[in-house]
Amino acid sequence: QVQLVESGGGLVQPGESLRLSCAASGLIFDSYALAWFRQAPGKEREGVSCISRRDDDIDYADSVKGRFTISRDNAKNTVYLQMDSLKPEDTAVYYCAAARSCRGTVTPYDGYYYDMDYWGKGTLVTVSS
Repeated sequence: QVQLVESGGGLVQPGESLRLSCAASGLIFDSYALAWFRQAPGKEREGVSCISRRDDDIDYADSVKGRFTISRDNAKNTVYLQMDSLKPEDTAVYYCAAARSCRGTVTPYDGYYYDMDYWGKGTLVTVSS
């Protein structure tokens, strides 16, 4: 079965960094685009970043651009999200997801967001002093 397992979340103070990891199994890893989403209590889920299967398309939400960096290691079947200069508003459960492309993930395509094929269970990131 397909599994996406996030790790690396925790409690940090504003300005500090975290590196999230998502280990995938049960799928052909380099055939999928990988994305990070987040959801805070009382808020809608939002796309944070996406990286295509061949690294030819990388997207970031405006709120994290310049602070977060997505990368993937196909040899390890793992996607990462390096989170620097964290802010309290970054507090959320972060989810890893897989799809065939980054289209309609972080930003809409033709006015719509597209469904992801697989989801992880999430890891909590809390940014607080």
